[in-house]
This record gives sequence, C-alpha cells and structure tokens, in this order.
Amino acid sequence: MTQAFAHILSTRVQHRVRTSMVRDDMLGYIVSGSKRLLRPGVSAQYKTGEFFLIARGTLWDMVNDTAPQGAYVAHVILLTPALIELFHEGFAQFSVLEPVQACAKIAQDTSLQEAYARAFESLRNPDISSALSQHRLLELLLMLAEQGLVFSPASGLSWADRVRRMVAQRPHDAWTVNQLATSFNLSASTLRRRLDSEGSTVSDCVREVRLETALLLLQTTMLPVSDIAYRSGYASHSRFSAAFRERFGFTPSHLRPAMNSGAQHLA
Repeated sequence: MTQAFAHILSTRVQHRVRTSMVRDDMLGYIVSGSKRLLRPGVSAQYKTGEFFLIARGTLWDMVNDTAPQGAYVAHVILLTPALIELFHEGFAQFSVLEPVQACAKIAQDTSLQEAYARAFESLRNPDISSALSQHRLLELLLMLAEQGLVFSPASGLSWADRVRRMVAQRPHDAWTVNQLATSFNLSASTLRRRLDSEGSTVSDCVREVRLETALLLLQTTMLPVSDIAYRSGYASHSRFSAAFRERFGFTPSHLRPAMNSGAQHLA
C-alpha cells in the first residue's frame, strides 16, 4: 500500500486558495517563491529554502506567492495515516512530544534537506522499492522528531474520510451511494446515516474530491483545463469552471496560462 505521495507544485501566478482542507499530514519544501498560511488566529509564512509542516484535518487559506524569484515551486510529501501510525509504533519514545496542531517551520538544514531529497526521490522513482521508500520516509520523520516535531498518531478515519479516499482513487467515475455502500459492505441507508451524523453526504464528498483533484492537477501538470475537468469527473467545462471558482475563489484558467513549462506530472 502506498504510504506517501510526492508532488511538485509550480506556478508563475500568485494565487490564494481559500478554505483548503489538508487531508493528510504534509511536509513541504519551498524551492522558490513563498507561501502563507492563514486562518483565524494563525498566520505563518515560509520562504525559499524553508520547510513547512501542516497537520492533517486543518483548514487554511493558502497564498502561493511567486516573488521574489518569479515562480512559486514547492516539493510536497503527503503522509498517509498508515505511515504516521507505523512511525509511532516503531518510535514510541516520542509519544511524550506535543504533536503539531496546526503548522510549523524549519529553517534551512543541510542534513534534513538531504533526507527530504532522498525520500522525495524514492516516491517519484518507480525503480526504488517500496521497502527502501518506507525506510527513507521513516528516517525523515525520525529526524523531525529529534527536533521536537511529530505528527499526531493516526486515529480511526471518519466515514466522510473513508468515502473521500475511495472516490479519490477514481474521481472521474460516476459514483453512487449504492456503489460506495457496497464497497464498505454497508447498505445505502446505513452509509447515508453515518455520513449524516458527521454533517456530510456522498455528493459533498464526491464534489470535494473532484475539485481538490482538479486543483492539484492544475498545480502539478501541464494538462489543458478541459482534460483536467474530464479527469476530475466533469463533462461540462463551464460547469467545472463555475464550481471551481465558487470553491477556491479563482477560475482554473487563472493558473494554466502561466504554468511553469518544467512542471512535473503527478507521482
């Protein structure tokens, strides 16, 4: 099972992504430009050469700024709950540390940068075994823990999270309540009831995943907006653009014309 994902985010257009939900614990490195995280009572800025940690389940306005280099580029590793749980099982001595509750910053650190580069490369290189990749990721988490930075142990996923993770495997599919319920060995009424108890619905989860998938594709690939709309489950370009703008505060085409020609595809 894949325990982490690596992405290269790249754009030459400053933009603010509003109310962005961080689904998995995130560890990122600013290659160029800067990043700001904003939410009530919290404001953090990260500059070129700095690492940022963002705890899963937190909601932010994210400002990706191209200045001063003229492009915003960040390398990001998303750590699944399974990997975080594996770390805490193997290094229980760090359970006394207060986990990152929102976000944190690490200044330039040569050793950490080298470990991050190894872990990042292992996730993007299909020739590197999953065992070696896991080893490098755990090494990275251990180095962070020795600096007093840990992510909280993974707890049971909510039903909305389970549905979103299922949909994220194929966001373009025409997901139905019955199809999802069958995947979880539940009746449709039981799945609806469990989601309702969390203030969510299947349609909410599907829409969130599709729009978040579209945003990631816009930031990490050179695909045309029409292709991104299709891959994200939208048959109508105009409906996709309207939904995207309502969710994030800008249209998909705002990012596309100025995408860095060197941007990489998804890991």
